[in-house]
Formats: sequence, structure tokens, C-alpha cells
Amino acid sequence: MKYPTRSLRLALVAAASTVAVAGCSASGSKSEGGITPQAMTDALHTVLETDRTVYTKLIVNRLQNEEKIIKASEHWKEDKALVLPAQMFRAGAEMVRDKGATFSYSLLSLWPVNKQNAPKTEAEKAGLQYIIDKKGENYYAKEKLGDKTYFTAVYPDYAVAPACVTCHNEHKDSPRTDFRIGDVMGGVVIRIPIDA
Repeated sequence: MKYPTRSLRLALVAAASTVAVAGCSASGSKSEGGITPQAMTDALHTVLETDRTVYTKLIVNRLQNEEKIIKASEHWKEDKALVLPAQMFRAGAEMVRDKGATFSYSLLSLWPVNKQNAPKTEAEKAGLQYIIDKKGENYYAKEKLGDKTYFTAVYPDYAVAPACVTCHNEHKDSPRTDFRIGDVMGGVVIRIPIDA
């Protein structure tokens, strides 16, 4: 059986988001012909988390940590190395944005190695703290940014492989150096616009 590519899976979910956004009210409830914002963000997160875990475990951890064939580097072009999982995630988010998707996603942390991955909005800050305090639970909120109202979801992003903890614990710019496998290292933030 041939599986759809990541781009195709995200395209299918993005197409579904048009139905979801059209059918959502500001209360976040489902209206006729649509799905709830939470169901939409949960579906998007399932695809994103799966792809991120597969890349981290089957590519980066295997080739760098287990087989020691090639390293991953934040300067991957210059070093002729693998793209770091966080950089891969960001590149996908930028490509989705450039295609005009009605949703957005990012990988943020209270301990970002790259300062641009720090939380900026109150919902992001509250959501990241919540998923750390309530490990295993997701955070959902509505927030107004500019003149638009968004359903914002924050999902825990776990250290799934030795490559994760080694990179963060040993990086010179890391504000935290005691991560272990299974720790919440940050969160995936997904936003979809909802009717005002």
C-alpha cells in the first residue's frame, strides 16, 4: 500500500479546514456542515506530530546517533548536514503559510534554543505553561489578534529520541540543559480563524 506524502496529507487537512472554518462559530461549537475548531486542530496536530516524530526517530536519530553516518546541524547547508527537526517543522509551517492556508502552526518553547521560538502572545505563554504543568493534556483558547479571532491550541512536544535531548542539553544557547526522554520540551501551537 502506498501512503500519501506529507504534502498531500496536509493539503487534505487544509481543504477540510475550509469546511471547519466555514462551519465554526465564535463559541467554538459546530454549526451545520462543519466541525469544531478543536476537532480541526486535533486533526492537524495528529499529522504534524506523526511527521515530526518519524523524521526525528527514523532520519535524525538513526543516521546521527545510531549509525553515525551524518550529523544534524542548525547550519545544515554550510555543514552539509541534516536539517534539525525544529528547522524541518518551521520550513513546513512557512510553506503552508506561503500556500495561503487558513491555519498556521509553530513550535514554541519556554526554553527556546532559538529566541524566535519563544512565546509571544498571552495564549501561547499560558498554553506552554499549562502543557508543562499538566503533562499529557492539551490547551485550548480563543484569542484576538488584530481584528481576527482565533481558536488557538497548544499541544505538548516531547523529547522522543536521544537526538532531542543531546542537542538541547549540549547547545551553547540552550537555557535548559537537563532534558530527558519523555520530557515536554515545548509545544506545537495551531491557530485557525473563527467567526467573530
